[in-house]
Amino acid sequence: MKSILSVDVEDWFHILGLSSAPGLNEWGSLPSHVESNFMTLLDLFEAGGVKVTCFFLGWVAERYPHLVREAAARGHEIASHGYAHELVFRQGPEEFREDAGKSKLLLEDIAGRAVKGYRSAGFSSTEATPWFFEQLAEAGYIYDSSVFPAAREHGGMKTADIGPHMVPAGSGHIIEFPISVARVMGRPICFFGGGYLRLFPWTIIRRMARKVLSDGRPVLFYIHPREIDPCHPRLPMSLRRRFKCYVNLGTVRRKLEEILKEFDLTTFEDFIDSSADLRVNR
Repeated sequence: MKSILSVDVEDWFHILGLSSAPGLNEWGSLPSHVESNFMTLLDLFEAGGVKVTCFFLGWVAERYPHLVREAAARGHEIASHGYAHELVFRQGPEEFREDAGKSKLLLEDIAGRAVKGYRSAGFSSTEATPWFFEQLAEAGYIYDSSVFPAAREHGGMKTADIGPHMVPAGSGHIIEFPISVARVMGRPICFFGGGYLRLFPWTIIRRMARKVLSDGRPVLFYIHPREIDPCHPRLPMSLRRRFKCYVNLGTVRRKLEEILKEFDLTTFEDFIDSSADLRVNR
């Protein structure tokens, strides 16, 4: 079975839940690292012969449209990470749909192709947002990868459906790709992206990925551009958050190169197109 690699295309200052984090009106005045880091990622993917899904933050796409066009020109899927990096559970249905719709239309205008997929900031769809899938469908999306089926500081949702599946959304459906977890001593734990990818040794990540594949599920690997840049600026935060945000940044590029070599990777869009069950229900 193929696995899926995606990039949440955002900058070093797009960290959630910090009083020290700059607001939207301040982002443009900060030194950006997303351009150089994302281009480095594209070169790594090209060297590995891999196509990935790029979940662009709308604000980043608006400021650096050439990054969207370059990713599309190299054959990668363009998807949406919303516009303003807002936690879903802090929004109302209409506010959320407006943000998700704005990002989709912006990306489609830049890339010149349909945007089918969405991922929320901080995987923040929860039981407190029962309207989430219906609003996504209203905004024109086909699939989502926002459900984090384990305990998490931002979001987290208890669900027995930990593989790709269909979710009712108004009069239709959304295809949901929950973030991959492996059960350890009965508990679902993520090993495959963000802080989890940074924290765990490669030998454990590889072993847990093989466990997910043996269960008949694709592994969803995900990274952020800042994670291959150990020298990016730091935001003021507590020691605990500093550990979670910055631990082992120097190991991510090597781990990514191992993922590119070891696993058969594809995009969300191509995975759906190759899956009879998901394709029939679209």
